[in-house]
Amino acid sequence: MENKPIARKLRLLSQLMELHDANPFKIKSVANAAFKVDKLPFPIAGKNLAELEKIDGIGKSIATKIIELLETESMVELDEFLDKTPKGVVEMMGIKGIGPKKVGIIWHELGIENIGELYYACNENRLVEAKGFGLKTQEDIRKVIEFTMAGLGKHLYAKIEPDANALLEHIKKLIPEIQICFAGDYRRCLEIIDKLVIVVGSKTIENTFHKILTTNLFENTHAIENTIIGNLQSGLSVEIVCVETNNFYKELFTLTGNEEHVRAILNLPSSTEGAKSEEAIYKSAGLHYIEPELREGSTYIINAKDNTLPQLINLSELNGSLHNHSIWSDGINTIEEMALYCRDELKLTYLGMCDHSKSAFYAKGLSIERVLQQQEEIDHLNKKLNGFKIFKGIESDILYDGTLDYPDDILSRFDFIVASVHSILKMDEEKATSRLIKAIENPYTTILGHPTGRLLLSRDGYPINYTKVIDACAANNVVIEINANPLRLDLDWRWQKYALDKGVWLSINPDAHRKEGFLDMYYGVLVARKGGLTKERCVNSLSLPEIESFFNNRKINKLSKT
Repeated sequence: MENKPIARKLRLLSQLMELHDANPFKIKSVANAAFKVDKLPFPIAGKNLAELEKIDGIGKSIATKIIELLETESMVELDEFLDKTPKGVVEMMGIKGIGPKKVGIIWHELGIENIGELYYACNENRLVEAKGFGLKTQEDIRKVIEFTMAGLGKHLYAKIEPDANALLEHIKKLIPEIQICFAGDYRRCLEIIDKLVIVVGSKTIENTFHKILTTNLFENTHAIENTIIGNLQSGLSVEIVCVETNNFYKELFTLTGNEEHVRAILNLPSSTEGAKSEEAIYKSAGLHYIEPELREGSTYIINAKDNTLPQLINLSELNGSLHNHSIWSDGINTIEEMALYCRDELKLTYLGMCDHSKSAFYAKGLSIERVLQQQEEIDHLNKKLNGFKIFKGIESDILYDGTLDYPDDILSRFDFIVASVHSILKMDEEKATSRLIKAIENPYTTILGHPTGRLLLSRDGYPINYTKVIDACAANNVVIEINANPLRLDLDWRWQKYALDKGVWLSINPDAHRKEGFLDMYYGVLVARKGGLTKERCVNSLSLPEIESFFNNRKINKLSKT
């Protein structure tokens, strides 16, 4: 074993000792030895105990650990610390800018156990609540995590969208006369993108190709046949496919749908040669035009034959925003600031406040007393806000046994309740499913929040039986949330059609923790369109009078059955 791996093991041991508040003199001794071993001009492998003890900075205790490591490739003390430390917490110590003490605060005070949860907390502005953290530290940590994610070659749609749009506009300005459009996963609005595909059609293909290739649009540029390949600064792979104008729509169609969808269309009596539009390609196959978001497999081909394709929802059709947080819990704006932003900037007509419930201590969850105080504030604000209403909601934690964390007399005071899991996420499918179903069966539950708790590219959701959970929502008249935060986008679009077919309402909720968070509804709409959602089945597309009736009737109907 070389010196550097030995030094890394010792450094990790010192970090774990500090994390667990071991003797500070021992911590300093191990950390110092790690530094010394890393800088030694000679290898220490092969030296005996007596020889190691003589090396400056390595005493008998450290020498013994090194011998143990060389002989067994492990250290009992290190393994003991690793056994009582979540793997994700160990990984957090590798983030530049935070040492063991800060990791300890993140773990013990905020209940965060992995990098994905830490990234989500940075985006929710929750790190600044912890001792020793400020806005700059929070922002630095967020950037380091984003850089690490990008290094894996996969990117959140929302993170690459600004760069993708800027690149497209740059090419348009560079060569105004071309046809140009996104294709691939990005055009289909997949939540995770590993490659950006752009199709360019030109009457002067050689000149266009040369101009794009020789202009420094991105990094590592090279060409393979008719395709220019490179990377954006973010690390995202880019492919620009250049074709003659008369082949533009054929290429755009072929490169937009996934393989199964394109094959299914081409297997029909259809024609792509010289097509003047994608609509013409579908028409030649006897189909109505299928929106890019729906070009996943053959799911909607039958609908395209008999003209029953869903009229996909648009952002402009949302009339309100449900599931949002204020300074009462872990948000950074007041309820009034959130309401005025929705009314005046976004032209919405209602806002649902759903601050965290009392079990979410890490997010300043509301005690019963604070619930009553907040509701008084909302009553006061509703008297001031003409043509706009704030609904009294709560994001109630689903406890481990599936119950909600307020008594019924408090639950009954809310206009609506979002029930979500936030703690004890390590469950098998049976436990996770039964936990959710019990909460769904609670007569006060209005909306099931982020059903799997996933954080894209960071944390897998807990496993659930989607069919059983969705069926339970249908049976109990519970709405399912499409959490629009780009890190969540949960309910997954792949299960939204099943929910809609079962008659379940969906709600596009931003889970906003600041005013700008409302803008995430845009990303919720994108994945809702992929799931086939129409405004007729989206709760927050209802008008203010309609949603008031929806909440009231639902409470009356459900509580009358208990």
